[in-house]
Amino acid sequence: MNINRLKDLRQDKDLYQKDIAKLLKISQQQYSEYELGIRLLPIDKLDTLATFYNTSTDYILGRTNEKEAYPKKKK
Repeated sequence: MNINRLKDLRQDKDLYQKDIAKLLKISQQQYSEYELGIRLLPIDKLDTLATFYNTSTDYILGRTNEKEAYPKKKK
């Protein structure tokens, strides 16, 4: 995972770690460990962040440099 992207996305929205921790319903310390790469980000938290930042999980993971979210599938 590209841990710098977590921090960059958060800072682009002028948010603090405590703000994102509240969104994820975790402690600020736990979120800090995600940003530092000490703790792995669970899939449900990754999905929540991708939705919140309107980007793809692949972007957060560093698998693509395309920041825009994938288009929604038509039903």
